[in-house]
Parts: sequence; C-alpha cells; structure tokens
Amino acid sequence: MIAKTFQGLENVLATELIDLGANNIQIGRRMVSFTGDKEMMYRANFQLRTAIKILKPIKHFHATSADEVYDAIKEIDWTEYLTNETTFAVDSVVFSTEFRHSKFVAYKVKDAIVDQFREKTGNRPNIRINNPDLQLHIHVAEYDCTLSLDSSGESLHRRGYRQESVEAPLNEVLAAGIIMLTGWKGECDLIDPMCGSGTIAIEAALIARGIAPGVYRKEYAFEKWPDFDQELFDKVYEDDSNEHPFEHHIYGYDISRPAVAIATTNIKAAGLSKEITIQQQDFANFMQPAEKSIIITNPPYGERISAPDLLGLYKMIGERLKHQFINNDAWVLSYREECFDQIGLKPSLRTPLFNGSLECELRKYQIFSGKFNDMRAGGGDIKTAQERRMMADRKRFKQHRDFKDKLEEDPKERIRHHRNEEREDRRDFKKGKPERRDFRKDEDKRERRDFRKDGDKRDRRDFRKDGGKGFDRGSRKPFERKGGNNKFGKRYFDNNDED
Repeated sequence: MIAKTFQGLENVLATELIDLGANNIQIGRRMVSFTGDKEMMYRANFQLRTAIKILKPIKHFHATSADEVYDAIKEIDWTEYLTNETTFAVDSVVFSTEFRHSKFVAYKVKDAIVDQFREKTGNRPNIRINNPDLQLHIHVAEYDCTLSLDSSGESLHRRGYRQESVEAPLNEVLAAGIIMLTGWKGECDLIDPMCGSGTIAIEAALIARGIAPGVYRKEYAFEKWPDFDQELFDKVYEDDSNEHPFEHHIYGYDISRPAVAIATTNIKAAGLSKEITIQQQDFANFMQPAEKSIIITNPPYGERISAPDLLGLYKMIGERLKHQFINNDAWVLSYREECFDQIGLKPSLRTPLFNGSLECELRKYQIFSGKFNDMRAGGGDIKTAQERRMMADRKRFKQHRDFKDKLEEDPKERIRHHRNEEREDRRDFKKGKPERRDFRKDEDKRERRDFRKDGDKRDRRDFRKDGGKGFDRGSRKPFERKGGNNKFGKRYFDNNDED
C-alpha cells in the first residue's frame, strides 16, 4: 500500500506506520509505501494522523504512449472490481514529458474499462465524480505507471469535526504533523496564541488523549468494495486501547471574536471542551503562563492572510516570547525570512514544510532569560546534538526557493497587491475551468447541507433521534438529553439525525 502525505512529513508518517505495525516501510517523496493485511489498511485509514490517502496498487506497468496505457488497463479483469451497476471515477497524477495532461491519462484508463465491459456485456458502468462506488488512481512518473484503488475516498484531512472555519484554515494533517514534529505528546500545557478555527488545539487534544482521527469520519471508500468486512472494521472502530487521560490543558487565543466563536463550535463538535479552553485575547497581551507550556502557532505571513503591519506583528511575537515565555519552547510556522527576522530570536531548529504550494519553515525557539552570549558563557545551549545534526543537513531545503521574496514596504500596498492577485486568479479560473469550478462549488454546498441536515444515518453508528454535537469521552453510552443539558456518548456524533 501507499500512504500519501505532505512534503516534509514523510518521516513522521513512517514513524506512525511503524507504531501501527506495518511492514516493509519505504519513504518516498510525499509518500510512504508499506505492506499489511486488510486490517492494516482499515487501521491506516482510521488511525494515521499525517496521511492524506491510502492507496492499494493493483498494477504496475511501463508505457511510452497513451495506447500502451489503454492496453495495459484493458488487460485487467475488471469484473473483480466492478459491475455494470457500479459507478467509478479516475484520478491521475502525472510527471512525464510524454504524458503532459493528467486528465488525458485518466480518460484513457476510463475508456479501457468501459470498452472491456461493452465487449463482454454490451453495457457499461457509469462515471460519477462525486462519491463513486470505486475510486481509481493512476500515477505516472515518466514511463512508469501505477494503477491503484483509493481506499480512502475523500481526503483523510477531512476529519469531520470542523463545522465552520476562518479564512485559509490550517490543514488538519499539516497541523497534526507539526505537533508531532515538536515531539509533544501531552506532557505539559499547550498554547496556540493565534488559534483561528482551532485546528492545532483540536489535533493536539486528539494526540494527547490518543483518540484516532477517524472517529468523526462518516465513511471510507473501502466500505463500498465487494470484499468489505464489516465485522473487522467494527473491531478497528471500537478499539480504544490507545486512549488515555490527559493531565494538562490546551489553551487557544485569538484577537478575532468570530474566530473564537468558530473555534469554540468546532471544539464542541469534537467533544473536547474539557481539554481545550478558547478565549479572545490579543497576543500583545500574552503573559507568562503559571505552568510549563509549549507554544505552537501559525501566524499570518502575507499570502492567503495578511495583517496591516505584518512585520510589526512578528516583532511583537518575538517580544512576547522573549519576556513572557521564559524557560519554555515555542514553535512558529511561517513563510518569509523577513518575518522570522523580526522575531529577533535565534532558532534551535528549522524544518522545511509545505503549506499548500508555499515552502514554509517550522522554527523552534528555546526561550531563556538574559542575553544569548551570557547564556552560552554559562554553559547553556539552545541546540541538542540531534538538532545540530539535523541543521547540518542542508539538503532538507531546496537550493533555490522563493522563501526570501521581499514584501512591499507599504503594508497597504502589500494587501492591495495581494487582493489584486486573488482577483486575477479567480478571473483566470472562471475563464479556463468552468466545469471544475461549478463542481467544487456545488459539491461543497451539498456536503455542508447534507452534513448539517442529514448527518450520518448508518445503522452501525447507532445514532439517536434527539440531536446534538460532540462527545463525552468518559462514557461509551449514547447521549441522553435531560432538561436541555446533553450527556454525549463516546463514539457518537449527531446532527439532528432522524434514524
């Protein structure tokens, strides 16, 4: 099998697979391959925090032309996977000088399958882009092709707990990966002083409690496969052997009142209100915490989200950390060198990560009192031996990056320029790809409408009629409503479900 992830999180994902008991683990670019049985495939989808997709390859072949792709796909006996009544879709990723259009490769795969059924039965299965019965994925690297079954379906970053979001929310998989890169597992308090929609706080609580990220998920693609084992998946779903108490607390702050409301809603939906506290507060008013803590945060960096005085914001972050976070560690994800420079602190570790198409850096700051030279003279050090080895590996970073692109000196001009670029992107998108735009727009509306109105109606989840959102992790029984106060069961998530 192949577990896909973001560039920079491959080692974290490999460690997760080792802990899961997978075999023959090999790290690649934005992926980790491994072997295992059907239960391992179910657990990989349900328990991995840094995987985006779990693919099951069914054919590797060499092709130098579209006709050779067609012939290789047609050699597969598709009656093992499909019937005339089954719907399917084909996704494609292509890195090749011969095959320059990924959609064309996907069309050839689709044509081969359809033609085989027409020749054998006189009929054909239908294509359905949205929620098909079988999702196929073809990967082409020059002339090496791999056709896989997509066992996940919708990307695994869509956990299911997010009800609302702020502009440009942090991807859940990336948030979990950042937390795991810090090494934090719940041994102290965690603070996100610019929490947005609460993604870092929620993912941290799931890690601290040992709760699998799949507990909120409605369905996986493998549940529609002919060989789906309901009893085996129920065993995986009900396994809580990794869950444990969390003795500390997670705090999220944001200057925006709407962001605080959104984060609070998402945390309640995840059933993690006991573990997380959200409050409205400007980072400029941050004070030294009473308990040992770690800060993990993703401030704006002038791309999808900006600020009137972006460099001033980072200067304030550095000042707060230096004077109000002494003897603790802070981890900051950002994009521009100038922003990091304004923090004014020497990082002990720099890790390259991609947030979408932006090659960002996650920097660790060990905060100490006094001056750096005085600390060094006293025998102190901000780097461990492992961190020194990692920092010495310059190959972790791309040689030519746009990381050092300069910001406009005038903050208003920067924001105006950013908005103009967004408008141009939207115009180009509307002009060139109307079908894809409409599909995404309609799908998103349909997902939100179905999620809020209908909920999950599968009998296995055993949802109750009286609706509510969230979990009480202390009980495994379905919730009851008494006098307007809800007690929620452990595994159950409901949105006024009628079943």
